[in-house]
Amino acid sequence: MTLVGAEAQETTAEGSGIARRPPGGVFLSGLSAIWLRELKRALRDRGQFVGGVSRPLLWVIILGIGLNPYFRGEVYGEVRFVVPYTYLQFIFPAVIALNIMYTSVQSAVSVIWDREFGFLREVLVSPLPRWVVLLGKVLGGTTVAMIHGALVLALARFADVIVTPSRVLQGLGMMFLLAFSLTSVGVVIANRLRSFEGFGVFSNAVILPLYFTSASVFPLDPALTRAQTRVVYPDWLVTIVEWNPITYAVDSLRGTFIGFNQFDPRLGPIVMAVAAAVFFAWALYDFRRS
Repeated sequence: MTLVGAEAQETTAEGSGIARRPPGGVFLSGLSAIWLRELKRALRDRGQFVGGVSRPLLWVIILGIGLNPYFRGEVYGEVRFVVPYTYLQFIFPAVIALNIMYTSVQSAVSVIWDREFGFLREVLVSPLPRWVVLLGKVLGGTTVAMIHGALVLALARFADVIVTPSRVLQGLGMMFLLAFSLTSVGVVIANRLRSFEGFGVFSNAVILPLYFTSASVFPLDPALTRAQTRVVYPDWLVTIVEWNPITYAVDSLRGTFIGFNQFDPRLGPIVMAVAAAVFFAWALYDFRRS
């Protein structure tokens, strides 16, 4: 009877394919399934794709060309650029960050969607830990945001920015940290809101201030000391720029693609890695309570 029982248990394990699978395999399968679902749903959304293409065209071509003549100053009768780059070159890395910011935060609307239609409830009662579910959703949004950020690279030649394989690989690393951080922020917002309309309004109220106070559209003169900068610019504005984590992501992307940094180049990866860990922990805390 003992042998028969053992054979029956073995047959059950083989038939289910779950009992004999190590926990790590179950977690990885669940993680990849959730990630792939988020990726497929985003790629099928034509609205996201149109936004990912039209946004860089608007900012690089129209805004970049329109403001390029004003990005100069007259020094001793000679007209020079404020920094040794054209405005198109200066704003190019910032547009990459902008495309990532919009896509990352907006991808978190899937949390509201899944909660509204019951899919999230079904996933949460599965054996998967909540951190696996959240990580799958965040990685899905991060992947889509990185794709949208990479779309901007198609305009590199137009902006007179030289893109090499090594620069692309380095830039993708920063894009990942930025996208992961902001997707986690989007999840935090989605956990606190119950409607799609409210999420759209509130997310824009987060994205635009973060972007415009990250020295993305205007430079802080690197030739000035910190004290001099606070004299030239309003003290409160410099403080916001320095405390905004997106500032260091944009600065790191500028250092990668055009070789220009307003801050210590080592700060970008460090600040964004810390931000990614903190925001994901915050999102996980809220996700477990929801």
